[in-house]
Amino acid sequence: MQNLNEIDQLIKIISKLPGLGPKSAKRIILKLISNRDNILKPMIKALNDTDINISRCNKCGSLKSAKNCNNCYQSKKNIKKVCIVENIADQWSIESSNIFEGYFHVLGGTINSSLNSKESFLLNSLLEKIEQEKIEEVIIATSATVEGQTTAYYIRDSLKNSNVKISKLGQGLPIGGEIENLDDGTLHSAFKNRVGLDSDSD
Repeated sequence: MQNLNEIDQLIKIISKLPGLGPKSAKRIILKLISNRDNILKPMIKALNDTDINISRCNKCGSLKSAKNCNNCYQSKKNIKKVCIVENIADQWSIESSNIFEGYFHVLGGTINSSLNSKESFLLNSLLEKIEQEKIEEVIIATSATVEGQTTAYYIRDSLKNSNVKISKLGQGLPIGGEIENLDDGTLHSAFKNRVGLDSDSD
């Protein structure tokens, strides 16, 4: 293979993306180079715009534009529920299923994730939202993995003095299952059969 430093660097970067290795990265790069005007240049602009304008909301943890956070400032009336998820992919999966109408709070990981600390969960801002918006129910939609369940009970304990109903997804969520990988039918069942998560039920 030709020794092209720019290509080598691109291969290293693209290979870090989920589900892609060096061979896939090479095919992607060749496609980009052979379609500079239709793919490469628009992608460069889109990536630059994303880098400049998109960031994590410091209140709810979801993605926001430079102007505002659509999740925090929803115009829908009478929103009294918050759904807590581990990551943005989980939020998108639940949104696309149309099973939940309310606010999302994105943790950005689990307690055992080396990339996240408990402070990154933004629980203080969640408590403020519960009080200010008079939230009636918090649905903890973490995965059914050990890390997800550990995080769920940590969240429960953190909210125990907030005087709000706390529930978690119920039947339909398979053991070890991750939210983003579930089909709409399974998500509907998990939300419909959610159960209370009080301090006495472990």
